[in-house]
Amino acid sequence: MAAPPESLLRYCPPVLVSRRGDKASPGSLPLKGTPPATSGTQQPQELLNAILPPREWQEAHKLWVQEVSTEPSTRRDVVMLQEQLDRQLQQRQARETGLCPVRRELYTQCFDELIRQTTVSCAERGLLLLRVRDELRLTLSAYQALYESSVAFGVRKALQAEQGKAHLEKRIAELEEEKKELEKQVSEEKAKCEAIERQETERREIEEKKHSEEVLFLKRTNQQLKAQLECIIAAKN
Repeated sequence: MAAPPESLLRYCPPVLVSRRGDKASPGSLPLKGTPPATSGTQQPQELLNAILPPREWQEAHKLWVQEVSTEPSTRRDVVMLQEQLDRQLQQRQARETGLCPVRRELYTQCFDELIRQTTVSCAERGLLLLRVRDELRLTLSAYQALYESSVAFGVRKALQAEQGKAHLEKRIAELEEEKKELEKQVSEEKAKCEAIERQETERREIEEKKHSEEVLFLKRTNQQLKAQLECIIAAKN
């Protein structure tokens, strides 16, 4: 395992230890977990180790430990911290808006360094800042869980919408095919109606012509019979 990367949090020079659990330096112990309540006899290094656990890594089968520095900070150190933060943000191309793990990591390191500086000068103020940091982490974790849940919900809804869309597209295709079939049937029925109307028109014209011829024939026959009757009556007189 290689040495840890550069951090905005100020550390002491790394110390080589023979095995895990050995003291990294006299009077200091790499503690982890919730920091205990401050007391008048507690050493600053022990308190810092409880708040900000030392870094440990193995290199060439050797265990190295690097504790947080107990050196007090000046106004110049704060200015340099701000410049280093801006430089790291630019070098690592952190996004200015939205979710960015790089930006969050750098600001977390910066906040830890501010906690270290405050704890060195006032342990109680440092512990209060630690509570604020932990509360912010809990809030961020809650928002992250909510975000992931909302993303998963959105993905599920999108998949359901895609499935529903495919079903609707299939239904639309079926209805369009049914529409074409009905339009075809309507066209056939219209053609049948037009054919029947033509046949009826032709039949009616033929019957009217036949009726006219019969009427004309009967009129001629009636006139002939009338003429013959008049001739017979005239002959008797």
